[in-house]
Amino acid sequence: MDIKVINSSTGEAAATVAVDDKVLGADFNEPLVHQVVTAYMAKARAGTKAQKSRSEVSGGGAKPWRQKGTGRARAGTIRSPIWVGGGRAFPNKPRSYEQKVNKKMYRAAMRSILSELNRSGRLVIVDDFKVDAPKTKQFVAKLNQLGVKDGLIVTEGFDEYLYLASRNLYHADACDVNSVDPVSLIGYETIVMTQGALKQLEEKLA
Repeated sequence: MDIKVINSSTGEAAATVAVDDKVLGADFNEPLVHQVVTAYMAKARAGTKAQKSRSEVSGGGAKPWRQKGTGRARAGTIRSPIWVGGGRAFPNKPRSYEQKVNKKMYRAAMRSILSELNRSGRLVIVDDFKVDAPKTKQFVAKLNQLGVKDGLIVTEGFDEYLYLASRNLYHADACDVNSVDPVSLIGYETIVMTQGALKQLEEKLA
């Protein structure tokens, strides 16, 4: 299929680029996209929470009082979970939240997301996207030229000026094609992608 390419300086269509139908013409597979996005977000969890069990809490080596004759309930250690300062009954331990997603599923989900973005008019292809200096004002001006208020800029390579110019904005961000992921694609209203980035992504997903 042919996708129109917007001139980033004028905001008008300048040319067209041919893209494989498998990349931007795939059906939207909602269950697959949900699974991949959930797995991606789960993998980002640290999973470092830790609590101590009764065997790990210091103290409690001696029996607090004798077994019978005191009128009190039986107690074997002051570090029991029902005691203040005791260990947890079911303590949290460091764990991994990673979910297995193979490459075939991941690529299919990316194609599904990109195709849906294209169908809904939320994918904008530009010839180039650069700023002369790491100035947020210039970055916002470029977005306004394209009519984008909430968007992610995807370039073919890491651009330090774009990174520095966009990091103060909560409604916009910039990344290179190697850093784009399913969560970032669905997290913004508009995806602005350079022609070079689209070709690189096509080679990875086709």
